Amino acid sequence: MSQQTLALITQLVATWNSHDPELVAQGYSEDCHILDVAIAQPLSGRLGVQGMFAAYYRAFPDLEITPDDVIVTGARVALFWTARGTHQGPILNIPASGRRVETRGVNRLVLRDGQVVATLTIWDVAGMLRGLGLLPDL
Repeated sequence: MSQQTLALITQLVATWNSHDPELVAQGYSEDCHILDVAIAQPLSGRLGVQGMFAAYYRAFPDLEITPDDVIVTGARVALFWTARGTHQGPILNIPASGRRVETRGVNRLVLRDGQVVATLTIWDVAGMLRGLGLLPDL
């Protein structure tokens, strides 16, 4: 893994944890393509990034994302992470519960010229729902 790519991923995670959707969006290209398993339609562009992160920050104002592992193959990165936060606002049409939750996921990121041009986010939505008390423990 190149030091430049590792630095880019470290900066990306730091912006995710900044709770500033505009700052986050700066790490993505103007025409980036965004897929998230929790969002019905693909998103695109920096405005899509801003909207997605703003929604997550409203739902979890203390959201913290911790990188667990990074795998780099050329311009493609697999970033495995753990997210923790307190459910203080609506998400997926679920009203705030006040519960603290933890979930894990992975982003497949495609990089070009120091920015994310495509991302696929796969995360444990069912685990979050269990943490919110909406699904039984397995």
